[in-house]
Amino acid sequence: MKAGKPPGSLVYVGDQEALVPVIDVIDYDEENYSERRVEDISDIVSYIGKPTVTWINISGLNEEIIADIGESFHFHPLLLEDILNTEQRPKMDEYDGYAFFILKMLTYDDEKEEVETEQVSIILNDDVVISFQEVEGDIFDPLRERLRTNKGIVRKNGADYLAYSLVDTIVDYYFTILEKLGDHIEALEDELLENPSTETIEKLHRMKRQMITLRKSIWPLREVISKLERSGTGFIKDTTRIYLRDVYDHTIQAIDAVETYRDLLSGMLDIYLSSISNRMNEIMKVLTIIGTIFIPLTFVAGVYGMNFKYMPELDWRLAYPVIWVVMIVITIIMIIYFRRKKWL
Repeated sequence: MKAGKPPGSLVYVGDQEALVPVIDVIDYDEENYSERRVEDISDIVSYIGKPTVTWINISGLNEEIIADIGESFHFHPLLLEDILNTEQRPKMDEYDGYAFFILKMLTYDDEKEEVETEQVSIILNDDVVISFQEVEGDIFDPLRERLRTNKGIVRKNGADYLAYSLVDTIVDYYFTILEKLGDHIEALEDELLENPSTETIEKLHRMKRQMITLRKSIWPLREVISKLERSGTGFIKDTTRIYLRDVYDHTIQAIDAVETYRDLLSGMLDIYLSSISNRMNEIMKVLTIIGTIFIPLTFVAGVYGMNFKYMPELDWRLAYPVIWVVMIVITIIMIIYFRRKKWL
């Protein structure tokens, strides 16, 4: 929340611009199905108390629409504040008559090669699921298609199973993100071993930041799903708790993958530093050998560059070629010595 504001103040906090919300309503049971887009909050109040299951998905957040929803459904002000604050960590709260939980929906931008995070807030009661997203567009289309075509068991179950399906879709997509990041990490590791550069270290640091984002999104989710599974309210049926345990296991697997990738990236930073150090050592070795070879040659050239009057070799006709032969022989001897020592 904004500094200085009292608890429950409705102030949007997030990277996205406050948008005009898009409200989609799916109402169904095992035999019937309807889907429509509504313009006003009053149009969705009529779904409360119906024997069918209703999924209300609101894409786009602003203070006015959230205030109207809170007034129409009598939601707690702190809950409304959490919906508008998109910097929340994943969590679950229980209120009188409904449960509220927050997750992070992750997508991958192939052009930027970055993980993008969007907060999804979900409210669950006996027969209604209300989900809030920052922008229009999500990863729930396969779930919508199963609802339309009545495939699977989602339409045979209640609102708690629908809420589970939303959570399961988000968690399953984590593995798609992790698979893409794993491919990038493998390519980065090959680049580090073959030809490390400043661009490589930039990619490495960018990847480490993405791992931090993943960790912040996935680690708290374990607690959220555990609380949902152990919830004492009547919103979660025993038949759905079994599926929540499966999601919990998937969350643990995702956490293990994130930790493994973080360890790999930390090791790759050490590999980069070692590669740079080895390259520098090779360069210094070559320069040292060259300098060592030229030390005796410089000595010979220096001696005969003094031009003293009584240096006997100065008047000798073959002095110049002999000096060259001496320097070449010295060079060959030193190269042979370096090779035997395996310095070359």
